[in-house]
Amino acid sequence: MSVYVGNLSYEVTRDALSSVFAEYGTVKGVQVPTNRETGQLRGFAFVEMGTEAEESAAIEGLDGAEWMGRDLKVNKAKPKEDRSGSFGNNRGNNSFHNRY
Repeated sequence: MSVYVGNLSYEVTRDALSSVFAEYGTVKGVQVPTNRETGQLRGFAFVEMGTEAEESAAIEGLDGAEWMGRDLKVNKAKPKEDRSGSFGNNRGNNSFHNRY
């Protein structure tokens, strides 16, 4: 039960985010991704809630709410896409290379 939180301030902390979501239920975890090269926050996070009902309450209560000077975008997190079938990752089955 994970929630996507977008349009976050670059000064956000895990603890601050956890505190806001704790008003809606049990927070099991918070992930705040950073840029690999710069270490800067990427402006979004994922919050794992204890139950579906808590997740729904957090989405309803926080989507569009202003926090730290920004209007939050909060919705149910979508599963990470499988990128294994993307271009250039099809070894041995590329018809272009097999013709020549």
